[in-house]
Amino acid sequence: MYSVSTDLAAFDLDAVYRFLAEEAYWSKGLPRAVFDRALAHSICFGGFVDGAQVAFGRVITDRATFAYLADVFVLPDYRGRGYSKRLMDAVVAHPDLQGLRRMVLVTGDAHGLYGRYGFTPLAAPDRYMELHRPDAYRRG
Repeated sequence: MYSVSTDLAAFDLDAVYRFLAEEAYWSKGLPRAVFDRALAHSICFGGFVDGAQVAFGRVITDRATFAYLADVFVLPDYRGRGYSKRLMDAVVAHPDLQGLRRMVLVTGDAHGLYGRYGFTPLAAPDRYMELHRPDAYRRG
Protein backbone atom coordinates (compact mmCIF):
# COMPACT_ATOMS: atom_id res chain seq x y z
CA MET A 1 0.00 0.00 0.00
CA TYR A 2 1.31 3.45 -1.00
CA SER A 3 0.94 6.54 1.19
CA VAL A 4 2.32 10.07 1.25
CA SER A 5 3.35 11.91 4.41
CA THR A 6 4.84 15.28 5.34
CA ASP A 7 5.89 14.05 8.78
CA LEU A 8 9.70 14.08 8.75
CA ALA A 9 9.71 11.71 11.73
CA ALA A 10 8.42 8.99 9.38
CA PHE A 11 11.10 9.59 6.73
CA ASP A 12 14.19 7.50 6.15
CA LEU A 13 16.39 10.59 5.96
CA ASP A 14 19.60 8.59 5.55
CA ALA A 15 18.16 6.87 2.46
CA VAL A 16 16.87 10.16 1.02
CA TYR A 17 20.23 11.79 1.62
CA ARG A 18 22.10 8.88 0.04
CA PHE A 19 19.98 9.04 -3.10
CA LEU A 20 20.36 12.80 -3.48
CA ALA A 21 24.09 12.87 -2.72
CA GLU A 22 25.06 9.78 -4.71
CA GLU A 23 22.45 9.10 -7.42
CA ALA A 24 20.50 12.23 -8.38
CA TYR A 25 22.08 14.02 -11.34
CA TRP A 26 21.20 17.43 -9.88
CA SER A 27 22.69 17.05 -6.39
CA LYS A 28 25.65 14.67 -6.45
CA GLY A 29 28.11 15.53 -3.72
CA LEU A 30 25.48 17.25 -1.57
CA PRO A 31 26.96 17.71 1.92
CA ARG A 32 24.86 16.26 4.74
CA ALA A 33 24.76 19.58 6.62
CA VAL A 34 23.35 21.31 3.53
CA PHE A 35 20.74 18.55 3.12
CA ASP A 36 19.67 18.88 6.77
CA ARG A 37 19.40 22.66 6.50
CA ALA A 38 17.36 22.36 3.28
CA LEU A 39 14.87 20.01 4.95
CA ALA A 40 14.43 22.36 7.88
CA HIS A 41 13.34 25.14 5.52
CA SER A 42 11.03 23.14 3.24
CA ILE A 43 7.75 21.28 3.20
CA CYS A 44 8.90 17.70 2.57
CA PHE A 45 6.83 14.91 1.05
CA GLY A 46 7.67 11.24 1.43
CA GLY A 47 6.14 8.39 -0.52
CA PHE A 48 5.96 5.05 1.29
CA VAL A 49 5.15 1.49 0.24
CA ASP A 50 4.23 -0.66 3.22
CA GLY A 51 6.17 1.74 5.46
CA ALA A 52 9.36 1.81 3.37
CA GLN A 53 10.29 5.15 1.82
CA VAL A 54 10.40 4.96 -1.98
CA ALA A 55 9.80 8.59 -3.03
CA PHE A 56 10.62 12.11 -1.93
CA GLY A 57 10.11 15.73 -2.89
CA ARG A 58 10.30 19.07 -1.18
CA VAL A 59 8.86 22.52 -1.67
CA ILE A 60 10.69 25.68 -0.70
CA THR A 61 8.06 28.36 -0.11
CA ASP A 62 6.96 31.48 1.70
CA ARG A 63 3.51 29.79 1.95
CA ALA A 64 1.89 32.95 0.58
CA THR A 65 3.01 33.85 -2.94
CA PHE A 66 5.78 31.60 -4.27
CA ALA A 67 7.10 28.05 -4.18
CA TYR A 68 9.93 26.09 -5.77
CA LEU A 69 9.53 22.32 -6.17
CA ALA A 70 12.81 20.45 -5.79
CA ASP A 71 14.49 17.10 -5.27
CA VAL A 72 11.59 14.95 -6.50
CA PHE A 73 12.48 11.30 -7.04
CA VAL A 74 11.13 7.77 -6.93
CA LEU A 75 13.65 5.01 -6.28
CA PRO A 76 14.47 3.10 -9.49
CA ASP A 77 12.87 -0.19 -8.39
CA TYR A 78 9.54 1.58 -7.80
CA ARG A 79 9.27 3.69 -10.96
CA GLY A 80 6.48 3.20 -13.45
CA ARG A 81 3.84 2.43 -10.81
CA GLY A 82 2.24 5.88 -10.51
CA TYR A 83 4.01 6.82 -7.29
CA SER A 84 5.34 10.12 -8.67
CA LYS A 85 1.79 11.11 -9.63
CA ARG A 86 0.49 10.29 -6.16
CA LEU A 87 3.35 12.30 -4.64
CA MET A 88 2.51 15.24 -6.91
CA ASP A 89 -1.20 14.91 -6.05
CA ALA A 90 -0.20 15.47 -2.41
CA VAL A 91 2.05 18.41 -3.29
CA VAL A 92 -0.56 20.32 -5.27
CA ALA A 93 -3.26 19.60 -2.65
CA HIS A 94 -1.19 20.68 0.37
CA PRO A 95 -3.05 23.43 2.24
CA ASP A 96 0.03 25.66 2.61
CA LEU A 97 0.49 25.70 -1.16
CA GLN A 98 -2.97 26.91 -2.14
CA GLY A 99 -3.44 30.36 -3.67
CA LEU A 100 0.21 30.86 -4.56
CA ARG A 101 0.87 33.21 -7.44
CA ARG A 102 3.72 31.12 -8.81
CA MET A 103 5.29 27.70 -8.39
CA VAL A 104 8.38 26.78 -10.40
CA LEU A 105 10.68 23.82 -10.86
CA VAL A 106 13.62 22.71 -12.94
CA THR A 107 13.65 19.28 -14.58
CA GLY A 108 15.81 17.53 -17.10
CA ASP A 109 13.54 14.57 -17.75
CA ALA A 110 10.06 14.75 -16.23
CA HIS A 111 8.25 17.36 -18.31
CA GLY A 112 5.34 14.98 -18.95
CA LEU A 113 4.75 14.39 -15.25
CA TYR A 114 4.77 18.06 -14.32
CA GLY A 115 2.73 19.06 -17.36
CA ARG A 116 -0.14 16.98 -15.95
CA TYR A 117 -0.21 19.40 -13.00
CA GLY A 118 -0.25 22.58 -15.07
CA PHE A 119 3.46 23.32 -15.22
CA THR A 120 4.54 24.82 -18.55
CA PRO A 121 7.77 26.21 -19.99
CA LEU A 122 8.47 29.74 -18.81
CA ALA A 123 6.11 32.23 -20.44
CA ALA A 124 8.77 34.95 -20.34
CA PRO A 125 12.17 33.27 -20.03
CA ASP A 126 13.89 36.56 -20.86
CA ARG A 127 12.66 37.89 -17.50
CA TYR A 128 14.21 35.11 -15.45
CA MET A 129 17.77 35.25 -14.25
CA GLU A 130 19.77 32.89 -12.14
CA LEU A 131 22.94 32.75 -10.15
CA HIS A 132 23.90 29.14 -10.78
CA ARG A 133 26.85 27.57 -9.03
CA PRO A 134 27.00 23.94 -10.19
CA ASP A 135 30.21 23.33 -8.24
CA ALA A 136 28.90 24.74 -4.92
CA TYR A 137 29.10 21.38 -3.14
CA ARG A 138 32.67 20.78 -4.27
CA ARG A 139 33.95 24.20 -3.23
CA GLY A 140 33.81 23.46 0.41
